[in-house]
Amino acid sequence: MMPSDTIPTVSPLAALVSGLWGVGSERAQQLARLKIFTVEDLLLHGPRRYEDRRHFRSIAELSKEEPGTTRGTIVALGLKRFKQGTKSVFEIILEDGKARLHCRWWNLPFMQNYFAAGDEVFVYGKLLETKPRTMDHPETEVIEGGEESSIHINRIAPIYPLTEGLPQRWLRGLIWRALATHEGDIPEPPGGTPPGLPTRANAVYMLHFPEEFADAELARRRLALDEFVVLQREIRARRKNFEAQAQGLPCGGDNRWMRPFLAGLGFKLTGAQTRVLREIRTDLSGAHPMRRLLQGDVGSGKTAVAACAALMTLESGFSVVLMAPTEILAEQHARNFRLWLAPFGVRVELRTGGHKPSTEPELAAAAGGPVMHIGTHALIEAGFTVEQPGLVIIDEQHKFGVAQREQLLRKGRYPHLLVMTATPIPRTLGLTLYGDLDISVMDELPARRGQIKTFVRPADKLPKVWEFIREKLTAGRQAYVVYARVDAADASIDLKAVTQELEQVRKALAPFRAGLLHGRLKPAEKEAVMAEFRANRVQVLVATALIEVGVDVPNATMMVVENAERFGLAQLHQLRGRIGRGVHESQCILIAGAKTPEARERLRALEETTDGFRIAEADLKLRGPGELLGRQQSGLPDLRFGRLTEDLDLIRQARLIAEGI
Repeated sequence: MMPSDTIPTVSPLAALVSGLWGVGSERAQQLARLKIFTVEDLLLHGPRRYEDRRHFRSIAELSKEEPGTTRGTIVALGLKRFKQGTKSVFEIILEDGKARLHCRWWNLPFMQNYFAAGDEVFVYGKLLETKPRTMDHPETEVIEGGEESSIHINRIAPIYPLTEGLPQRWLRGLIWRALATHEGDIPEPPGGTPPGLPTRANAVYMLHFPEEFADAELARRRLALDEFVVLQREIRARRKNFEAQAQGLPCGGDNRWMRPFLAGLGFKLTGAQTRVLREIRTDLSGAHPMRRLLQGDVGSGKTAVAACAALMTLESGFSVVLMAPTEILAEQHARNFRLWLAPFGVRVELRTGGHKPSTEPELAAAAGGPVMHIGTHALIEAGFTVEQPGLVIIDEQHKFGVAQREQLLRKGRYPHLLVMTATPIPRTLGLTLYGDLDISVMDELPARRGQIKTFVRPADKLPKVWEFIREKLTAGRQAYVVYARVDAADASIDLKAVTQELEQVRKALAPFRAGLLHGRLKPAEKEAVMAEFRANRVQVLVATALIEVGVDVPNATMMVVENAERFGLAQLHQLRGRIGRGVHESQCILIAGAKTPEARERLRALEETTDGFRIAEADLKLRGPGELLGRQQSGLPDLRFGRLTEDLDLIRQARLIAEGI
């Protein structure tokens, strides 16, 4: 037999919820639908809201408009069955000395077991009728004294998320009993009790049965902090494990190509670009593989920084892989990098769904040396291999999943990783979502860029908008017109589609030429219309949000976005970043049928600022992190209590606690 001190102890919180008193097989199945399997799951099933049931009204003061709490004595009760035999109504009549209240329960004959004449009863509900005063299926509690006499009424009552067939009152009672038995089993996590917050056990109790509303928020903050600490410890352990296994490839370069490249750019790097490049060179020369996130607002010059990182790696004899989310962006990168790398004899290969590089044996044999591979998701296909990959660059990181990132990295032996995004990530998300990456922020725009002005206009001002656009086209500029949907089948009555509106735009802006761009076109069709637009043979590009990443035509200085209220703020900011890329002043006009003050206020943020980080913070508050980044794509954990929109102080505190453990 094992010595007693070696027998592992199992926490009572890990016991199945089916072992609790009153939980039969049917109730256990209902709880399982709420993902409640263990006692701990039950205790962490937080209320979705609370009802203040402490303030009593007399029966005469109850109304049909809002629920209220009252009390009275049962003066009559009875069960009536109807002829069909299956239908019944049980009724009690309460009196408080001034008025009477009828409480009815339909088809619940067992309710007669809970009440007797003369009982004093708390009641919470809303009047169905006033003559006589009647409530159907109210919450009630017989006043008997003892600690279970005020679970449901005469308190701030928790209201839980439920599933079909599971009564609110039953679940509240189950959690009350589970807390009475198991509150003492809730351990304090490593790191102890932070100042100003309750113990974890206390927090779990206060979450369900707070004395005041402030107690519930204090409890949530304590449990959120615990979640963030677990997350930070996981991130630190992952990073530590990675660094123990992986040795960095020597990709710091020798500047033989970098110097002539920078001299030939035609502009000076900003201070932010120079600072970030120093960080990247240190990483590429370091003992461990680089894992860096480069955040830069629209137009801050991330591509030039990526080119410098690629050159350092190529100078060191290693290949580079760059993955972009759309064929248009991949093709644009391929054009730029071919121009930049041609003087150094570096081969640039493009690989997308519609374009595979040549595989002729004599070309492959003649090539030799490091290669720059640029492409879309096609780069993660099993058939694609890379000779000596030293650096993987992922552009517009939020468009890819964490798993896709890992797939690409597995093409080599721990290559360096640079992920870039022009969707500024609020600091709260950056600290959690990308906690395993070092973060560089480019917070400076090149001086050579034209100013962007943004205006929000109602739909009835569209004729004037077209007049303004025509003036600018006459002066030689170009424009984008953006719609939320591809065709009528995707759109609702009040939502315009790009294929439907093309002819209207052509009429409004004649004689200037308008081209069509959306995700359902074939790659060759997309490339043809982009080539026409770049060459100014097409003056107006009528498109979907497909253009939000990477399209770079400096002469395009105007953008009209229809149904702007249907886009997120961060996405509108991205779209707006397609203009203002040359020296001319640019105008972005948001056409919005915003019906509510909130919707108008949301769009006003874009009129007031071009600071992507401020806009991202606003978007996060309005739409939440899943909307902003795509929950499935982001790898963001499901948080029960943590709120990334408002818990920055807790996230910072969690990092310090995790470092100290």
